[in-house]
Amino acid sequence: MHDERRRIEERVERVHNQRIKPAIYAATVPLTVESWQAPGEPVPFAEAAAATYEPFAMNTPWGPPWGTTWFRMRGQVPTDWAGRRVEAVIDLGFVGDWPGNQAEALVHLADGTPLKAVNPQNQYVPIAHPAAGGEPVDYLVEAASNPDILANDFAAPTPLGDVLTAGDQPLYTFRRADLAILDEEVWHLSLDVQVLRELMLELGEHDPRRHEIMHALDRAMDALDLDDISGTAADARAVLAPVLSKPAHASAHTLSAVGHAHIDSAWLWPVRETKRKTSRTFSNVTALAEEYEEFVFACSQAQQYEWVRDNYPQVWDRIKKAVADGSWAPVGGMWVEADGNLPGGEAMARQLIHGKRFFMEHFGIETKGVWLPDSFGYTAAYPQLAKLAGNEWFLTQKISWNQTNKFPHHTFWWEGIDGTRIFTHFPPVDTYNAEFSGKEMAHAVRNYQDKGRGTTSLAPFGHGDGGGGPTREMLERARRLADLEGSAKVRIEHPDAFFAAARAEYPDAPVWVGELYLELHRATYTTQARTKQGNRRSEHRLREAELWATTAALHAPGYSYPYERLDRLWKTVLLHQFHDILPGSSIAWVHREAEAEYARVAEELEALTREALAALGTGEARAFNTSPFDRHEVVRSADGEATVVQVPAGGSAPLDNTPTPDRVIVTDRTLDNGLVRVTVGDDGTLASVYDLRANREVLAGPGNLLRLHTDLPNYWDAWDIDKHYRNRYTDLLDADSITVVERDPLLGALKVERSFGRGSKITQTITLRSGSPRIDIETEIDWHEAEKILKAAFPVDLRAPHSSAEIQFGHVQRPTHTNTSWESARFEVSGHRWVHIAEPGYGVAVLNDSTYGHDVTRTVREDGGTTTTVALSLVRAPRVPDPEADQGRHRFTYALLPGATVEDAIAEGYALNLPLRVADSAGAPEPVLSVDGEGVTVEAVKLADDRSGDVVVRLYESRGGRATGVLRTGFPLAGAQVTDLLERPLQDTEINGDGGIPVSLRPFEILTLRLTRS
Repeated sequence: MHDERRRIEERVERVHNQRIKPAIYAATVPLTVESWQAPGEPVPFAEAAAATYEPFAMNTPWGPPWGTTWFRMRGQVPTDWAGRRVEAVIDLGFVGDWPGNQAEALVHLADGTPLKAVNPQNQYVPIAHPAAGGEPVDYLVEAASNPDILANDFAAPTPLGDVLTAGDQPLYTFRRADLAILDEEVWHLSLDVQVLRELMLELGEHDPRRHEIMHALDRAMDALDLDDISGTAADARAVLAPVLSKPAHASAHTLSAVGHAHIDSAWLWPVRETKRKTSRTFSNVTALAEEYEEFVFACSQAQQYEWVRDNYPQVWDRIKKAVADGSWAPVGGMWVEADGNLPGGEAMARQLIHGKRFFMEHFGIETKGVWLPDSFGYTAAYPQLAKLAGNEWFLTQKISWNQTNKFPHHTFWWEGIDGTRIFTHFPPVDTYNAEFSGKEMAHAVRNYQDKGRGTTSLAPFGHGDGGGGPTREMLERARRLADLEGSAKVRIEHPDAFFAAARAEYPDAPVWVGELYLELHRATYTTQARTKQGNRRSEHRLREAELWATTAALHAPGYSYPYERLDRLWKTVLLHQFHDILPGSSIAWVHREAEAEYARVAEELEALTREALAALGTGEARAFNTSPFDRHEVVRSADGEATVVQVPAGGSAPLDNTPTPDRVIVTDRTLDNGLVRVTVGDDGTLASVYDLRANREVLAGPGNLLRLHTDLPNYWDAWDIDKHYRNRYTDLLDADSITVVERDPLLGALKVERSFGRGSKITQTITLRSGSPRIDIETEIDWHEAEKILKAAFPVDLRAPHSSAEIQFGHVQRPTHTNTSWESARFEVSGHRWVHIAEPGYGVAVLNDSTYGHDVTRTVREDGGTTTTVALSLVRAPRVPDPEADQGRHRFTYALLPGATVEDAIAEGYALNLPLRVADSAGAPEPVLSVDGEGVTVEAVKLADDRSGDVVVRLYESRGGRATGVLRTGFPLAGAQVTDLLERPLQDTEINGDGGIPVSLRPFEILTLRLTRS
């Protein structure tokens, strides 16, 4: 029996691949082809249409890396093809079968109308169905010769990731440009055979259904005349019809399927290429919707819609029609599918605000869910932010990539740090690029964790990452699988419909509390440090520009709030938070452009801030404080002189407004300000940090220990840091020099210089200021290592059961032990501005201004004490997909804060990232907002987006406990409302007799207030 089964399986496979598939196109005639190579970057259609074309022959090499070749294709449908289904078939010389990482093309009619794209999985362009015969064909085809960055499967670096290094040798050889008859009977036979064969192979050895299908396929092969496939295809289909018509079991799992085309806004291609990818994919999707009435396509990322609107208006019109017809479903409600950990709190809010507003404005649709299938883990702040933006559900697939622990649910309630819950689903098909293969269908059923309680799961189908989207073959498979015995049932529908039904069916789904940590891709917290720094600096500069622009709008007559400029700059920053840009996992071209964009953003935001402060008038030098906490700090005046200021939160103060505190005493190796005494060892590490207030040594070993680890992950170089990196390292203990560089009564600084490795250098300036226990370590690195990671470790004499790390609008606690595989898998984690560790009565914080990755470990010493070590990840040196990742110069600051509470860490984290700004001002305008009450922390101050002149304030409880307080405005207040993130009113709020607004917040609650001026 085994031999008989194998005979049939092998027979079916061979006949299908070698006879049926080649017969799908019954007759062909070649098109006449001419070509024109566009110089440099892509050109508009009109320029290409006016160009001079040269004859082009098949089997000719074409396409330098990242080039654009336009092909003119002409022909005429033969008259004897009348009544047949006629298509153009174009093969650019595709390599492999992934549509998104190689040659692609958009086919235009001669008048410039985008018609359809071609890629390896979608090579046809419809001409007539049926043909009359004699139809003229005249196409202009914009072909992109994008290189295959993953040709070596991450095994070796490639220069192809940047147009500056990729060279100019042709990458592809054009194979085919034909007119062809699609033999529909043969095509359908091919699909029948594929679906049944794949189902058969997934059924159990002793399942009668398997044997029924096997013998039906064998008889179908008997019905085929191998010399006349076309003439006998109907006979073979008739044999298969009975087994295809048997309905699924009543209890069969249902896959709620929705078309999808995950398009990375940048990854193995630059942003400019993504703009063209959207036009190609969306042209295909809208064409498919015209042919299949049941088709529903889910598409996220408002940024990509905007690109199409601005660059491909005809495709945009087709999208609008598809949305109106119900075949196109805007989803996600975010500007891009952003990284799920690294964007700051306000940036994450703006992702939701700008995304949802775009869909409401252009389609009249409010999206109901967050669609993030591919981001690398998800912050525990998401449930609250999602709900405050009006969302009801959350979807991802990525957690199925966990290396160590299988996530225990597919449908569940996800509870965030404030207690908000959102209904969440992970598709058990374990891909957002489903094709309805038998293997996928069977896996979805076997893998589903909630059997017996839920009966449905979601299956996004369509080629993705580089786009492509659903194909007609996928929709034909879905039709056959809609109700087929032995298989899960397929039902194509809107994601909203799936989530509504799943929630109704399973309202008591289990609850998962806290972050959704991805046990993979942990290096994305660190890779491409300059990109991450650009994001962090941009977020804080935007906060600063909005605050002072609001202040100027309230206090400076004639000043106009820069709505358009701020909107544009926010969208630029939001775009670069995409989950392959900000994490550092894109090609060199993407990160080179990102750094340039961040520089432009910084320049324009600096100008906006200067304009706002200048509008307040000129006069004495003042310090301006953008942070939400009062500050008592040492700053430098315009002439470089150190001075002390005391500045209210969100306000300003003159430079000479406070008495001088205790002076800083500096020796060749020590800094002492009466609060802490820092000793630098001969090796350049912190030999001692003594807390004079608590009378205790902070460190349990060399502090600021720079440790260089070998860092070669098993597979995904830019994405991963594997645990074995810890096994091999070099401590950088050779200091080239240690010198005193500041000996001012208000601040002292020692500079440590080191050389190491392949010509790398590190210069660190260790600074202690009067009146503050914070020890700043300003770091400049000239980095030339390969496959290494550099960490800065602070071993602290504390027995800390957990660490706390800042996330968006709050912080999370993580155990420092590794009792279970879940804790052990968190050997590298993310945080924002600070990490805090403590034992009862004493704590220490490590602050940073631009890095995110870190680890916290605990060891027991021989003396019985416990050392808890916080190690920041500073820079890496992966070689794929960018062989020069992180190479060159970096400048950033991190700091040690002895004797810190969580409240201290929060305040000093803001202070490090929002340095006081010194500028001339005519006077002291009242802060737009002040807060009386501990734990109530202001995150954003701006004017309302509807240009009403109302002031919008976003604040949150930052300590993790209950908080009450009173908000007071620096302007006459007529009314106040609580709103959602989109500034839509939820309820009026009370105003006290003295004009204050009482606030009561639960732990980590976010509150948006809209304040109307009188």
